Formats: sequence, C-alpha cells, structure tokens
Amino acid sequence: MGNGFTRRAMIGAMMAAPLAANAAQYYTLKPDLVAPGVWVVRGADEAIAFANGGAIANCTILAAKGGAILCDCGPSLAYGQALARLAQKLTGGPVLRVLITHLHPDHAMGAAAFDPAIIAALPETRRELERDARGFSDGMYRLLADWMTGTNVVLPGMDVAPGPFEIGGRALEAIALSGHSGGDLAIMDRTSGTLIAGDLVFHNRAPATPDADLSAWRRSLDALDGREFARLIPGHGPVDATHGAIVQTRDWLTWLESALADAVARGLDMSEAGDIPIPERFAGVALARYELQRSVSHFYARLEANELPRIDN
Repeated sequence: MGNGFTRRAMIGAMMAAPLAANAAQYYTLKPDLVAPGVWVVRGADEAIAFANGGAIANCTILAAKGGAILCDCGPSLAYGQALARLAQKLTGGPVLRVLITHLHPDHAMGAAAFDPAIIAALPETRRELERDARGFSDGMYRLLADWMTGTNVVLPGMDVAPGPFEIGGRALEAIALSGHSGGDLAIMDRTSGTLIAGDLVFHNRAPATPDADLSAWRRSLDALDGREFARLIPGHGPVDATHGAIVQTRDWLTWLESALADAVARGLDMSEAGDIPIPERFAGVALARYELQRSVSHFYARLEANELPRIDN
C-alpha cells in the first residue's frame, strides 16, 4: 500500500478501534458541592449525542444518615452505576433512595442501576414511564449505542406523595407539579434550603418541550417562584442563587408561545417558523435555535389546525 500504510498497520488499526470505542464508554462525573451535604453533577449543556453519552441532565446527591439520596440518575446503566459509586464515596454509604423528577430518559434511565424498591416518583410519572419508557429506550440505544449497554427499563417501585418526608434524617418536601411533563416532581431540601426543580426550570439553556403544556408549566413556575430558597438546582444549566432561572424559563415559554402563534397567523411554514429571530435577551441561552425548532415540531401542526380551519369544511 502507498503512503507508508502497511497491511500490518491496517490490521493494528482495526484491532485498536473496538478498544478505543470501549474506552470512550466511561462517564467521568465531577461533583460540585453547593451546600453542606448537597452535590450537583452537572450535565452538558448540549443535546443528547454519542459524544456526551447522553449525560446532559443535572443530578443531585444528598447526604443522609447511612448513605445518599439521589435526585435523578442519568441516561444509562453505566451512568447510574458511576453515580452510585460517587455517592458512596461522598457520603460514606450506599444509595438509600432514588427520586425521579419526571419521565425523560436523560433523567430516568439510569434507574437501571438500582433496585426498583428504592426508586420513587410521582404516580403520574410512573404511568408516563409505563407508557413511553420502551420507546425512549429504543431511541437512546439508536443515539448512544455502546453507552447504553445493559440498560433496561426499570420502573419506580414507590410512589411519592406531596408534602414533607424524611430519608436518613434528612428533611425534604415533595412538590407535585406539571407542565414540562404530566408529572413534574420538585424537591425542597429543607436541611439546606435547596430547591431541586427538575426540568421545570432551565438556566441559560433553552427549555425542551416534547411533552409540555405551556400554560400548566407557567403555573408551576409561579408556584416555585412563590417559595423561599437559598439556591435552586435546575434540570439543566448552572445552579442559581436567585429566582432568575425561574424568571428566564417563564420568559422563554411566554415568548415561544406568542412567537409560534404569530408565525401561524403570518402563514409561515414549519421551516420558516424554525428560523424566526430569537430575541437578543436569549443570546446567552444554549441551544436556543435547536430547541425553538424542536418546539415547532411539537406544537406547530396543532396550532395550524386550531388557527387555520380547513377551507373544504
């Protein structure tokens, strides 16, 4: 062969390729201590892709007597296992409870690493997982390939009821809401004053809307905005020490709804609607164009059907 590429080199490259692929399938988790006994493992501010292993959601580790409490557990068996090892290292004990904030796979499919008996979610979230988790699993395997090795659908074995509760001496409160999905669980860690908002709140990252009810979502944001907290952990994006992330999420949703309604009224097609100008105030928001275009695919056909009745009727 020319250019110095020998048959032996080709065989060596072919043998090394699987090793390189397998070596890439390890998650490196970096915990940020945000309050006593509260760590956040930040997700990448990106779309789910092979390059990030689907690790785009924030996961929270809370220290309790005898072990750890997890709020969300990532996209895969391997991620859930890595998170469990990290939680044990940080807290000195095993995972006592896994709280799933909502159905989406970047938050929930890491449940494959845990006994269903310690996994808890809102009843509506469990129903949504029963309905959609198999489809999510198929999609994640297509996107992430080897990252998903061994990941099976594991449903919560416990229901979360709204109100105060305690795990390992840590005082918590479950807040049952909806809007980003049919069942959105927010957790108030009373011990530290930390509000773990799940995907009801995005911070400097455009909100995703595949299962959204925008009116219900804004009502949930109003409910969270009415609470006092020392810090807020969003489902995506950096921790916020103010109410600014709630305000930003609400602002995006309000603009999105108005902008899409205007696009329909002007007769724009879906491609044109996905290219409408995004206000300058969202210039620092990651994935703004990407999530706008996804939201067009989620909402536009229904908006057109409502606003543009068929002329042959």
